[in-house]
Amino acid sequence: MSETARVTWYGHSTVWIEDSGTRLLTDPLLRDRLAHLRRRRGPAPRLPGAPDAVLVSHLHADHLDFASLRRLPRDTPLVLPAGAARLVRRALGSAAGPCVELAPGDTTTIGGLTVAAVPAAHDGGRGPWSRHRAPAVGYLVHGRARTWFAGDTGLFDEMGKLGPLDLALIPVGGWGPTLGHGHLDPAAAAEAVRRAAAAWAVPIHYGTFWPIGCDRVRPDRFLPPGEDFARHAGEVSPGTRVRVLHPGDSFAVTGS
Repeated sequence: MSETARVTWYGHSTVWIEDSGTRLLTDPLLRDRLAHLRRRRGPAPRLPGAPDAVLVSHLHADHLDFASLRRLPRDTPLVLPAGAARLVRRALGSAAGPCVELAPGDTTTIGGLTVAAVPAAHDGGRGPWSRHRAPAVGYLVHGRARTWFAGDTGLFDEMGKLGPLDLALIPVGGWGPTLGHGHLDPAAAAEAVRRAAAAWAVPIHYGTFWPIGCDRVRPDRFLPPGEDFARHAGEVSPGTRVRVLHPGDSFAVTGS
């Protein structure tokens, strides 16, 4: 068996993907504090180098963090949902790298990889205080492995058209005591990987950032979602093997 791709989860939705000699970074959140949220698990990310491109799934501040993007080399290409480049260029100014906008169905080539935007069932606004909007997306990364980075999403009908997958990077929770519309809890995430026919799945978007005090109010929402997802996946998607990572851990996808 040979390694086809390697991923490192740095917490929340920040994942380093290496495939076919190309390195991608998803939704980088590289600092320990974001507004009222604090990093409660795992160290701040220490990237192994400069990514060949960044994939941004949507405009929410915990996925499109300008302070984190400023920490990357200025020429780093940014792959964004269609309509997001204007906001990014305005916020980053000269620090903004080349911006590529993708709507679902659009593709771009990055090194040895083809990256395709796919739908996501999630609010596309920057926030209630902002007029900036761009439809949320996920990404299919095609190299030696076929990897789905779901971003943040609820269930949607087109999930059945994404597979078969070698790996799904799937959100299974959030950063607070409740999950609203457009999110996956562990049970719904298990249904998502079943629909997408994922051979492997790594749960993300949980157990990293948390408002101060919320871990005392709803501790069941912080660490358990990863293992809960593994249990649900074993029941509804027995063909999917789950690897639960601690922030900073890596996992290699292998093929014959």
